[in-house]
Amino acid sequence: MRLSARVDYALRAAAELAATASGPGRGRPVTADQIARAQEIPPKFLESILLQLRRGGIVHAQRGPEGGYWLARPAGEISLAEVIRVIDGPLAHVRGQRPETLGYHGPARALQEVWIALRASEREILELVTVGDVAANALPARITELAADPRAWI
Repeated sequence: MRLSARVDYALRAAAELAATASGPGRGRPVTADQIARAQEIPPKFLESILLQLRRGGIVHAQRGPEGGYWLARPAGEISLAEVIRVIDGPLAHVRGQRPETLGYHGPARALQEVWIALRASEREILELVTVGDVAANALPARITELAADPRAWI
């Protein structure tokens, strides 16, 4: 699985907003500059990502001196899969196409099922983990179990 820099930055920004919402000063909008500094994200790049997240219903924004960004819903209700879909579209593509639309023949026919199973596995994990889980560093047991396997790290 390959995640774009946009997705990585979007997930980090969402986690930052989640942590801010539950920490001191909660309830106050967070500026893009504060997020960029905290997560070491290029500010101009972050602005366009936050715009996508706003359009996708992940964050709200307010302009002005008291302005900034905040999560549109509780962090525990926003899955990583949702953020990824808002930024990059569907979870698994093969050559830019959805796996169920591919037509393999002969000995390669089973590849379609492999790609569909891969997407289902990605979806299972990415929908299980929420932005709130990440911000709280409290991942679901299934995730910590998978990550504890030494083979997962190579």
